[in-house]
Amino acid sequence: MNGFSTGEEDSREPTEQICCLIDNGQRCIEIAGNASYSKRIQKTVTQRRLNLALDNSARHIYICDNHKMIIQSARTKRKRKDSEDDSNETDTEATDVDLFQLQVNTLRRYKKHFKVPTRPGMNKAQLADCLMKHFKTIPIKEKEVITLFIYTVKTNANKLDQKNGVNSDTA
Repeated sequence: MNGFSTGEEDSREPTEQICCLIDNGQRCIEIAGNASYSKRIQKTVTQRRLNLALDNSARHIYICDNHKMIIQSARTKRKRKDSEDDSNETDTEATDVDLFQLQVNTLRRYKKHFKVPTRPGMNKAQLADCLMKHFKTIPIKEKEVITLFIYTVKTNANKLDQKNGVNSDTA
């Protein structure tokens, strides 16, 4: 496992390891990928009540791509706590915005604009997570937004152009 041969290792190639998980009481027989079953993953499995467990007889902690996708989808399909209706929408259906891709200064401007209360000294990940929770609480009327967007595109009206003194009729 560490690069040195003691002669006691299994005769299989290291790339042919089998998934280390037990799924519904049965050991998975798929070939393991490069994803490992970490403490964080184990916590997600426990919280989402997935019927997965680590096989203690396994000599590694690598899981197959199938279980990796199951765990990832369980992580992203978390129900919204602050939903106003009982439509059973999930976070991934509601928004595809990734605030983690923004710069820290942009996140701070968002925080200041919406007056989001946060504790001082937060790092970028913590700030983005806090602002994402706020972002998901902003109510949106989809029909109005789409209608206004189409109207704006068709009339070439842009508030930014009007603020700068450029009108689409005169340009």
